[in-house]
Amino acid sequence: MVKITDVARHAGVSPSTVSYALSGKRPISEETRRRIEAAIRELGYRPHAGARALASSRSNVLALVMPLRSGINVPVVMQFAVSVVTAARRHDHDVLLLTQEEGEEGLRRVADTALVDALIVMDVQMHDPRLPLLRVLDRPSVLIGFPASAHGLTCIDLDFTAAGGLCVEHLAELGHRVVALVGSPPEVYLRGTGFAQRVAQGFTTAADRHGLVSSVHPCEATPAAARGVAERLLREQPGLTGVVVHNEAVLEPLIDAFASLGLSVPGDLSVAAICPDEQAAGARVPVTSVAIPSADVGEQAVELLMKKLAGAEVPESTLLVPRLTPRASTAPRTAPRTAP
Repeated sequence: MVKITDVARHAGVSPSTVSYALSGKRPISEETRRRIEAAIRELGYRPHAGARALASSRSNVLALVMPLRSGINVPVVMQFAVSVVTAARRHDHDVLLLTQEEGEEGLRRVADTALVDALIVMDVQMHDPRLPLLRVLDRPSVLIGFPASAHGLTCIDLDFTAAGGLCVEHLAELGHRVVALVGSPPEVYLRGTGFAQRVAQGFTTAADRHGLVSSVHPCEATPAAARGVAERLLREQPGLTGVVVHNEAVLEPLIDAFASLGLSVPGDLSVAAICPDEQAAGARVPVTSVAIPSADVGEQAVELLMKKLAGAEVPESTLLVPRLTPRASTAPRTAPRTAP
């Protein structure tokens, strides 16, 4: 096993300097930090012993790093938080909720104290700047979400790529040939947030596989934005008969907007969504949906973390299989309507 002394020797620094680079306890030069990070990568250093070292001074507190960034649907992410807290209590752990956008420095500050034993990290980006530190931190961590590469990390989430594809498969089976994805707010895509990117990828790949005409439309989380997207879709895709919604805040406003433009659901337009089950089932027109399994994801994230704290091996990747529930919002495609 590679030790911190091996990293120090390879980088030409003292072991204490490597420790400072990992913990942030003392400032070091950017050049020295780069040498240390290069040595860590080349040697494959993983401080697995960190969890065992913590065993004698446990705080019985987990940190839930849940930055409330713009474009995030707070009610949905709070479902994950409640699930994590509930599961942690079963293991006699409390949860410290961190909602500020602090990035790498915030993680260093928390890990540098005895406040928490381990971390659960949410709102993961494809190329998340927190990943290098999480890979070498002396606190175990689990990510709810997937970056571009999960190597050296422990990640769990719904398989959002498959979820996007499953919605398209359902619409294709019903005969729909022109479909659109109304997605997350634009800033969510601009940040490279993993779940949004993967839904769009799964949607587009499935549409191409079935030979469907498709388009992706980010949408601000407001009724006015939903109305604007509905108008644009009907203007640019007059043959549209199937819509997938991955933006909880605009699901019903979008259906209302289509209704005000003369389209009924599912008579003229079939709508499927990726959203919490209770929202889909409770809509004015119950919506065919792939559920976001926040309770299962939160519970399993805590279980993975407890195993890591106990020194057990866990898989790098855990993807939950999506399941689609048909409801009243989708139906076989009818004869093409005339353009307004």
